[in-house]
Formats: sequence, C-alpha cells, structure tokens
Amino acid sequence: MPDLKSRILQDIALTGPMPLPRYMSLCLGDPEAGYYMSHDPLGAAGDFTTAPEVSQMFGELIGVWLVSAWQALGSPPRTRLVELGPGRGTLMTDCLRSLALQPALLQGLEVEMIDISPALKAAQQSTLRHAPCPVHWHDRLQHSTLPTLIIANEFFDALPVHILVKTDDGFAERHIVAGGDNRLAFADLPATQSVRMAGAESLAPGTVFELSPQRSDMVTEIARQISNGGAALLIDYGFVQPKTGATFQALIRHRPVDPLDRPGQADLTALVDFTALESGFRSAGLHVSGPVSQMDFLLDLGLLSRAGQLGAEQGHDVREKLQQAVNRLVSPDEMGLLFKVLAAASFEDSLPGFHNPA
Repeated sequence: MPDLKSRILQDIALTGPMPLPRYMSLCLGDPEAGYYMSHDPLGAAGDFTTAPEVSQMFGELIGVWLVSAWQALGSPPRTRLVELGPGRGTLMTDCLRSLALQPALLQGLEVEMIDISPALKAAQQSTLRHAPCPVHWHDRLQHSTLPTLIIANEFFDALPVHILVKTDDGFAERHIVAGGDNRLAFADLPATQSVRMAGAESLAPGTVFELSPQRSDMVTEIARQISNGGAALLIDYGFVQPKTGATFQALIRHRPVDPLDRPGQADLTALVDFTALESGFRSAGLHVSGPVSQMDFLLDLGLLSRAGQLGAEQGHDVREKLQQAVNRLVSPDEMGLLFKVLAAASFEDSLPGFHNPA
C-alpha cells in the first residue's frame, strides 16, 4: 500500500483540495498509517509528555475531584467512570488509588476507556491489569443510564479544526493542496461552510481564526450523557476568548515540525477554545465551573500538601524530584497557565479545584 502522503496526494488529484479537518483525521486516525494507530507518543522517548506522566500526584488529585463529584451526585451505589483518550492508562491508575479511599464508590464502579489506538489500548490493558474494578474498552463514548463521571486530559486538542481567514468578500478556509516536488502545501480557498463564531463578521480582513465543529459535537455528546446525573472534567492546553491566529501545529520528539512534511508520523494538535466548550455546556443546561488555570486547579486541590506527604521522611533526591514535578505541573512558565480546566455537572454543588486562589 502507498504511504499516507502518497495516498493524500492521490486523493487531492481525484477530488480536489483537502479540507484541514480531513487531513488531520487521516494523519491521526487512518487505520493503516495514522499516528495514533501505531505510535505510543508519550514520554521522553515519544513526542510529548502529559501531566499524568509527570507525576502520580496529578492523577491522585483528579481522583479526589471525582470522589467529590460522586458525593455531590448522592453517592450512588453504581457509577460509571469514563476516560476519553486515556494515554497509557497512567491517569486512571492514579485516580483509582484515590478512589480506593471510598470503598462504597469503588465497589460499584465500572470504568470505560475510550480510545481508537490499538497501541495505546494495549498499554492501557497492561497498566490496568490489576485494576480493582471492571474495566472496558470502546472506540467511542457509549450511552448509559448509570450516573457517569467523565475525564478528558489532552483529548480535545487532537480533534480536527478548521482554519479560516476573514476576507473582503467573506471568509476563506485553509485547505491542503499538491505543491511541487511531491510536496503538500496550504491554500486558502473560499469557505463552503457557515462560520459560527461570535463576532466573526466584525473581524478585520486578514484575521485568521480556528473553529472546531467536532469539538462542539463532542461537548454535545458528553452533555447528553451527564445531564441526567453526572459530571465531566476537561483539562487541555488552550485559551479563553477572544483569541485569533492559527495554533495548529505538529510535534515530533517534543519539537515543532512542518505539519505537512510527514503525515502520520507527527502529533497534530491545536489549542482548545475553552470559551466555546463552556458555551456548549451552558447551552445544554449544565452547571459549569471554570475555566481556571491548571495551576489554580491543582493548588486548590492540595498539590503542595500531597507533595509534602510523599516527600516526608524521604531523601533529598526524592524531594527534589517531587519539587521538579510540582514546578512542571503548576509553574506559569511550564504547564500551569497554558493548561486550562473546565467542569460541567448536572448539579449545582461547588466542587474542589474551582475556588478562588488564596
């Protein structure tokens, strides 16, 4: 079978310029050559590092949040916990360590892991082979009548985006076309879909911005599931409107690369518009907390206290590693401000992590 780049060029030759969302979907999810279908992208040896891989404290504190959400739901005897895009299973493993402090929750818990990647599913199954509750795997979110808690860490950033440009005549949308020497190139062509962003009509000509109907659809799907009893926690790198410009990027070995150079071999992402996510949840009638920075969220949940507990009676090297992990998670120069946290719930109770910082 031709490589993915050759197949994309063939597709363009047959059907014309390729919209960016289709290009992203092929690069990440093509059954034969998609990035997530064959890669384990995480860690120092991979292309990026997520917060759960930085320290067990991240997942343990997410577990603390889940316990509070379960209690706000009335401590139901049976509960479903769903993770979207669960990496290697590290976050869920660390969450379950905290959930074990509530035997009634753990006893009636069913875990569902939602992932399209065979490579990552295998890693998750290995990581969770001794999980203290039933764990099931699916390719997409399943409907259930059980009270449902959903967590998504660095999931929305990989959903496809449209890049649009305001022009004198309306809007243009970024496409992928065939360039010279068997290369791919960007081209801005008249947009064929309606542009649904508040204030888009008033933008100055030449302004570039991103939209993601796929992310909006996912918010709708989550909202439908939790509206009758549940909560969702979303953590990702992103922004609060207003923001313009294209944030679409590709990473290999933790370094930015040309996103058109090696289709299927690089991680493709874009910053998440948290204002759009919040609006979607509110439109569905859910109670929303945040968005807040990851720094404020983790500090409010007790990150420093947990680091102190883990470092008590330990040597200098262990305490230094814990301090490095804390810095990586909450420093403004690291993940602390770039990453945002948003929660949506069927109840009004205030949940930890979203109080004003002291």
